[in-house]
Amino acid sequence: MSSDHLVLLGDAASVHMQRWAREMRARGWRVSLVTARPAPKTLEALHGVRQVTLPPAECSCDWLWRAGAARRALQRLQPGIVHAHYVTSYGYLAARASGWLRRAGVPVVMSAWGSDLLVTPRESALKRLLTAWTLRRADAVTGASPDLLAAARAFAPGVRTALIHWGVERERFAPAPWADKPGFEAVSLRSWEANYRIDTILDGLALLRARQPDRAWRLHLLGGGSLEAALRAQTARLGLQGAVQFHGRLDDAGMAAVLARCKLSISVPVSDATSVSVLESMACGLPVIASDLPANRDWLDPALLVPAGDAAALARRWQTLADDDAHAWRIGAANAGRIAREGGRKAQMDAVDRLYRDLLAGRRGARS
Repeated sequence: MSSDHLVLLGDAASVHMQRWAREMRARGWRVSLVTARPAPKTLEALHGVRQVTLPPAECSCDWLWRAGAARRALQRLQPGIVHAHYVTSYGYLAARASGWLRRAGVPVVMSAWGSDLLVTPRESALKRLLTAWTLRRADAVTGASPDLLAAARAFAPGVRTALIHWGVERERFAPAPWADKPGFEAVSLRSWEANYRIDTILDGLALLRARQPDRAWRLHLLGGGSLEAALRAQTARLGLQGAVQFHGRLDDAGMAAVLARCKLSISVPVSDATSVSVLESMACGLPVIASDLPANRDWLDPALLVPAGDAAALARRWQTLADDDAHAWRIGAANAGRIAREGGRKAQMDAVDRLYRDLLAGRRGARS
């Protein structure tokens, strides 16, 4: 075993996992990533992160049959520490290997992303039992909001938890001059999946267009996802083709370029922990209309929180900001200041690095 070898289990195609891997490489860890969705080879070529690919998933039950492949991958890699992202998928795989890992003295960290603890366990008694069983096999659990960590402790009383969010790369995500922005363009950075209610944003835009048809309303949709066809059909049905631009998944530079054009960010999922897209929007000096969820209450102006799925409430907040440009700028400036004080990625990833080293020191002390 090599104590400086960090093995991540997670979705390598996710920009969040790629950032995590790069940040840990920058802190001196040798990083491997075990994944069912590999990233482009540039992750390995540019950042020295080795990828090990598991069989692809066709349905959620496939995670049950990947346990052997994941355990064999970990045994080949001989990690010093293992960190699984998303409790009910990769966390489950780490838990299935936890017997061997514990005997080998390898700490296991799990990160909850949101729906894995706030939504999935509510779907059935079996999923609740599996979630609790999985979390009890972690040496530490990280999460991006207090309610997420409270859920982890409810499933696994006594488990060590750490409040760590993704953080923002403030050198890239920074306010653009407000006066240079064209009109009052809005953006959503959330994935095109059911939880994120992009359909509600489109309905809200349609309400605004009905009220003020001559105004140049414009919405940018980033993120991509399985509902693209349905959302494009909804856009056509509502007559919004000229007002909505579907960008799909963009890299950090592409996201920052779109954010620099906009004066509003919208994030209205049904369930969420602290969202990196919300933090990035705040860092760029944008007001954010968001779902009234515990994680968002920790970060955002309460006057801009709306019930998930309520297009009319969303449209009212949107209209208020568009009609008072100076008020929108003041909220955005306050958001940027909050991120400058508390939201930088470096501080968050330094905290992760300390957690890893503390767990390893504890294991060495237990063996001595």
